[in-house]
Amino acid sequence: MPTNTLTPAIVLDRVSFTWADGTVALSDVSGSFGTGRTGLVGRNGSGKSTLLRLIAGDLTSSAGHITRTADAAYLPQRLTLDVDRPVADLLGVGETLRALRAIESGDVDPRHFDAVGADWDVEARAHAALAEAGLAPDMLDRSVGQLSGGEAVLTAIAGIRLRGAPIALLDEPTNNLDREARARLHDMVRSWRGALVVVSHDTALLELMDDTAELYANELSVFGGPYSEWRAWLDAEQDAARDAERAAKQSLKREKRQRIEAETTIARRKAMGDKAFVEKRVPKIIANGRRMAAEVSAGKLRGEKADREASAREALDAAGRRVRDDASMKIDLPDPGVPAGRRIATIGDGSRSWVIQGPERVALIGPNGAGKTTLLERLVGAAVEDSGDTPGDGSPTHADGPILLNSARGALHTNRVGYLPQRVDGLDESASVLDNVTAVAPHVGTVELRNRLARFLIRGAAVERPVATLSGGERFRVALARLMLADPPPQLLVFDEPTNNLDLDTVDQLVDAIASYRGAVLVVSHDDAFLERIGVSLTLELDREGQLTER
Repeated sequence: MPTNTLTPAIVLDRVSFTWADGTVALSDVSGSFGTGRTGLVGRNGSGKSTLLRLIAGDLTSSAGHITRTADAAYLPQRLTLDVDRPVADLLGVGETLRALRAIESGDVDPRHFDAVGADWDVEARAHAALAEAGLAPDMLDRSVGQLSGGEAVLTAIAGIRLRGAPIALLDEPTNNLDREARARLHDMVRSWRGALVVVSHDTALLELMDDTAELYANELSVFGGPYSEWRAWLDAEQDAARDAERAAKQSLKREKRQRIEAETTIARRKAMGDKAFVEKRVPKIIANGRRMAAEVSAGKLRGEKADREASAREALDAAGRRVRDDASMKIDLPDPGVPAGRRIATIGDGSRSWVIQGPERVALIGPNGAGKTTLLERLVGAAVEDSGDTPGDGSPTHADGPILLNSARGALHTNRVGYLPQRVDGLDESASVLDNVTAVAPHVGTVELRNRLARFLIRGAAVERPVATLSGGERFRVALARLMLADPPPQLLVFDEPTNNLDLDTVDQLVDAIASYRGAVLVVSHDDAFLERIGVSLTLELDREGQLTER
């Protein structure tokens, strides 16, 4: 595998970590990260976030050693903020800035000069960092609570750059960022100085990396190139591995056949020798000599064939270890019965409306705070009348009445709707997986539901587990199964940022699931690559004034 040969900034030597309840998160992981930009990928549950926390010193390894060339700045996946703190503190320059301003006001306390050190231009650099995050200079003295979640994340990342952290660790930094914020983050990453390790499912961000590292089955491997090149290499390697496994299987089969044929030949020769001995066609001494020679020859032949078969079996085992046996969701959904002309929903802003009909794929985009989630919640919660009619003037209706000017709303024309919110909720935490799915498919037998859940990788005793005990990835699969196994099947699936917090393999599985679905889809997402893959045919952009524009 091609790798970056630069001196590593981080070295892991047989690192292990076990949670307090005995759950093993990482076991005997070794590897290194270079001094450039590295994207860290891997399935949910593989230990990526735990590994970042160990490198940052937020956690202490149970075994092994981690060596860094410098201190590391760490941005967690969920940024916990004190909303009353100044934005300057989020940037990491609050103490220095306050000391500087005290000096400027005439306070000559030596402690202020110690705090400032040589950083006399800190305010100008802080303003530049705010601009990088898309914020005005006057935000420096405001509170963190006045920032949106996306603005807070960008400000924290800008602070890491401002402080010149030699090693930076970012865990899913694009979650909850809108398009503008993602573009700003991408610009930051392009000009990043120092070692950067980013855990992300955002393929656009991963394309900006120098290296791609994968944490898989407690092995850390590093490829010298961005995600697309690594993915192409991995696909080619797996194709070669499967070819090698097929060839090894054929070789083992051939060696088995030749061993059986050899045993048949040995048996035939022995029978002929025994017959000659009984019939005394040759002198006894000669017959005994031939028998002994035949036994020696048979033993040698058996040994050769056994060795060749054992070698072929070892080759098959080695080839098999190269092939990944990654289970993936396999979903074959029933046809929800949505003809091409069937009106499913109407979305508008009072001045214009759009009708979703047939098996259409519609994307709703726009900046954070524009009200996209609110629009989905209003739509899903709307009074449902399956007549498919709208008022005579063509304006879509809602439970609260017709859509108002500058207020985007919509109307459903079917009562068969499935909704997956941004935060996976709506599940009965105390009930089992099976009970949660049975609630939406009461007429489907238990055995059939178990079979269907198995396609979502929920098998055996797992279907009896309470939802509260499930991991994030497992909860997502349960929510998706509940959504897509409803009986009768939904004619409209509504997703709100479905790729947030999903690993790349699960995103692939979700794309496949949507591709197999023959109803309408309405999705809110900032992930352009995902929208392209599901075949969006209509994109509507919602601005902060409630206006919709077709893109």
